[in-house]
Amino acid sequence: MIKHYCEDWLHEWCYDNGWTDLYIERDLYWAFPPGAVMPEPIPVEALRGIKAEKGLSGQEKLWSMSAAIATVAAAILSYALKSPLPMGFAFAFGAVTVGLLEVEYN
Repeated sequence: MIKHYCEDWLHEWCYDNGWTDLYIERDLYWAFPPGAVMPEPIPVEALRGIKAEKGLSGQEKLWSMSAAIATVAAAILSYALKSPLPMGFAFAFGAVTVGLLEVEYN
């Protein structure tokens, strides 16, 4: 799983909005709203706002660059070997990467 949000971003949002005790479970982010005794999921609108403001996380950047580098290497290798197979592998890796980069809001 790719982390779509940096923990610092989420802690910053919680601090700015009065939420406490951030808890991260896979891709679910929970915290205590102001005055609450039970944790609640961080609102989807807040997560979308954080993503729009901050952009890609470190892991997302790494995966994106890896896919780009793999594509360039596959293009060179395909030309050198006169075979489309390396480009097929690069396409598959790129497709998986795009799927992993998709942010699912529950």
